[in-house]
Amino acid sequence: MRFVFRVAALVLFAGSLLCAQEHDFSKVQIKVSKVAGNVYMLQGAGGNIGASVGDDGIVVVDDQYAPLADRIQAALKGITDKPVRFVINTHYHEDHTGGNEFFQKQAPIIAHDNVRKRLEQGGSAGNGGSVHLEHKPQPNGALPIITFDHDVTVHLNGEDIRALHFPAGHTDGDSVIYFPKSNVVHMGDDFVTYGFPFIDVDSGGSIDGMISGVENAIAQLPADVKIIPGHGQVSNLEDVRAYVKMLKETRAAVQDALDKKMTLEQMKEKKVLDPWKKYSGEFISEDAYLETLYNSLTGQKNEKFIKHN
Repeated sequence: MRFVFRVAALVLFAGSLLCAQEHDFSKVQIKVSKVAGNVYMLQGAGGNIGASVGDDGIVVVDDQYAPLADRIQAALKGITDKPVRFVINTHYHEDHTGGNEFFQKQAPIIAHDNVRKRLEQGGSAGNGGSVHLEHKPQPNGALPIITFDHDVTVHLNGEDIRALHFPAGHTDGDSVIYFPKSNVVHMGDDFVTYGFPFIDVDSGGSIDGMISGVENAIAQLPADVKIIPGHGQVSNLEDVRAYVKMLKETRAAVQDALDKKMTLEQMKEKKVLDPWKKYSGEFISEDAYLETLYNSLTGQKNEKFIKHN
């Protein structure tokens, strides 16, 4: 197996969810690292890419932004000459699906039903407050041609690669992708390492769903599993447990404030999330995450595509 593709790390702020036009992609290069078994991680701009590489070909998880597709293809060629056989989307956001049209000329895209719906129809992504982005409807070539409701398994490279749906977590179409033989899981944006998470309340995401989904994953995964986050470096279950602890504690703090009949502005003034301010970032600040929790817990969300499982 060859590994001669020379790359330099330039990872743009991964959680930005900015439109592609707002990025300067000309200087982005793709960093390739082996995670475990036959699974690799590719980083450039946007969400982390997972790749199962073996004699049968490549299974790609997420494909970042459209202008990077040829560089992602070159990076994969630096690992193996085998073709891409399938691409799996963890959710619909552009920084994870922008390369769909390019890669679907080579291999079918697989995703949850709601990923196809949202890519096809477009709409708003946001936390119900200050974080907001409009997604344009995507062309037919970018839409997943294989969709599923609860889960699907791809049998390739000696792996039973499982895509498992998380209802109403980061969005309403999330999947985590588990490679059991390699002992690796790609968590999509239900687990990130940049700080407070972005929960797309406008697209059916919720704090309750995110916590429930991640806890369910923890219960099913081996203790020594390697975890590819939606954004950030390879992690372990202890990292995920600390993340869930933060989610649960911050949810409880906001719920307590709601029980005391506090308004959102009063919560901001009182800084109810200040004990967790180390998680505040450029993308999701303390106030933006507070808005997210408030809107999620009070039901301020777009119900249009939510599927009740």
